[in-house]
Amino acid sequence: MKFEFLTDRPEALKIISYWYYEEWGRWNPKNSVQSISKKLLQSMNKDKVPLILLAIDRDDVVGAVELKYREMDIYPDKEHWLGGLFVEPRYRGAGVGKRLIDQVITLSSGLGINKLHLQTERLDGGVYARLGWRPVEQIDNNGIKVLVMERDVGV
Repeated sequence: MKFEFLTDRPEALKIISYWYYEEWGRWNPKNSVQSISKKLLQSMNKDKVPLILLAIDRDDVVGAVELKYREMDIYPDKEHWLGGLFVEPRYRGAGVGKRLIDQVITLSSGLGINKLHLQTERLDGGVYARLGWRPVEQIDNNGIKVLVMERDVGV
């Protein structure tokens, strides 16, 4: 398993956009694979936020995660967010998600980021709780109950 930035593998934009639409975008009639793809173009970076990191196995993209800036307007003080963690179903349970999270934490530290935030529909925190993320609060985000969590990154 290796990790690459989306900006170094732009042909992966199509599959990432499709994954994100299927997983999170279908519920909103304003979303499409094309609109998600257009938004993700802003993440074609590797030395500044926003960025997308890809998990690669035998030259196939098998997962992705985003490092975002101010994901939720209701939290103007929470700047840096981990989001869009997606692992292709046949690779789930093999540690790909954990490795992507670890990579983003390392990248964040290198970028001078002290704290990361995220939102998850798993109200018990799921894998994030097991990896040391702390719950902040449960909120309703566009009709979906989510748990906002945080983790110190350290520089």
